[in-house]
Amino acid sequence: MLMHLRLSHSKESVEGFLRITGSKSESNRLLLLKALYPQIAIENLSNSDDTLMMQRALKGEDPIVDIHHAGTAMRFLTAYFSIQEGREVLLTGSSRMKQRPIGILVDALRQLGATIAYTEKEGCPPLKIKGTTLPNNKVSLPANVSSQYISALLLIGSKLPNGLTLYLEGKVTSGPYIKMTLRLLEQIGVQWKYNDRAIQVFPAKDIKGGRVVVESDWSSASYFFSVVALSDDAEIVLRHYRSDSLQGDSVARDIYRQLGVEVSWVKDGMLLKKKEMPRPKAPLEHNMADCPDLAQTVAVSCFGLGMGCDLYGLHTLKIKETDRLEALCTELTKLGASIAVTDRSLHLQPSPAICENISIDTYEDHRMAMAFAPLALKVPIHINNAEVVSKSYPDFWNDLNSIGFVQEQF
Repeated sequence: MLMHLRLSHSKESVEGFLRITGSKSESNRLLLLKALYPQIAIENLSNSDDTLMMQRALKGEDPIVDIHHAGTAMRFLTAYFSIQEGREVLLTGSSRMKQRPIGILVDALRQLGATIAYTEKEGCPPLKIKGTTLPNNKVSLPANVSSQYISALLLIGSKLPNGLTLYLEGKVTSGPYIKMTLRLLEQIGVQWKYNDRAIQVFPAKDIKGGRVVVESDWSSASYFFSVVALSDDAEIVLRHYRSDSLQGDSVARDIYRQLGVEVSWVKDGMLLKKKEMPRPKAPLEHNMADCPDLAQTVAVSCFGLGMGCDLYGLHTLKIKETDRLEALCTELTKLGASIAVTDRSLHLQPSPAICENISIDTYEDHRMAMAFAPLALKVPIHINNAEVVSKSYPDFWNDLNSIGFVQEQF
């Protein structure tokens, strides 16, 4: 059922204590590894739609696997089903998923010996996959592609008879996500080497197993960094976060320090606090190549603060749940922003005012809904199709309500 929300916030200060579930990125990687090595035990899994979809797909036995909008699941499962010897599946998804490219990953798996065919549009899902033993162990990929392609290959590497050597050509994009994958492999006992442009994953018939605790999700935390930045006075405690996080989006600490958010570490979490900030003389400038999922939130935060920003390294946003650059441009313009985008960057001018009671379209994209919601601290705002947040953060609206946001369905 479609849900449209009118959001506002009338309290002078924002205070709260929140427990956000595990990182979707870590959860989906660990679920695939658990499917390969059942002795792994996972705690604090994400409760997102994407992770639930990943769990169902890995446990199910149906010949048709429909992952709907779950992009990470599509990439990881393409690799996983390629090595499930004797099993044949049709891996499909939503209409938007059928437009999202996957050819680079399919080509790489084919180089390793996988049997994969396109059933509709060449280079995009659905995919007909016949699981088999992959005899080859060396493959090359452009380094600037989605890190999920690279991670998908690394996750199955230890199950290939001769392991995997992956050569990366060019400059690496989203490096922290690749490092996350490697560190999770290391945690469960899979050996690897990363030398300059080559990553080698060694074969492993068995691993040490044990318990792995998923850190809470930093991209979900970013919306509360935005809340604190846009508030006049705020203190929010977020539990189950680590100062030595594996997640690339933990760079939110550094970005939002420039937007008036102070972070201190408390037992099993972090305290976000509003601090006095002199009005910036220059726009915020940041290369988001390693943290593209923060781009929408940062752009909206800057707009709400009357700041400009120049964000770079955004080329992967064109192929997400929607074209996030164009969606941001459209919705911020409706609110009164002066904004321009290219195919890889966003440029926002300082805005003196924010238009009230504007309806924000979410384009079936969870991050559009959550990125714009904190603006309700400044003006009443409408979020269309607000239920879309369940893709990554089903508890989002309840958590906002707990810190004083007023929600009315219309």
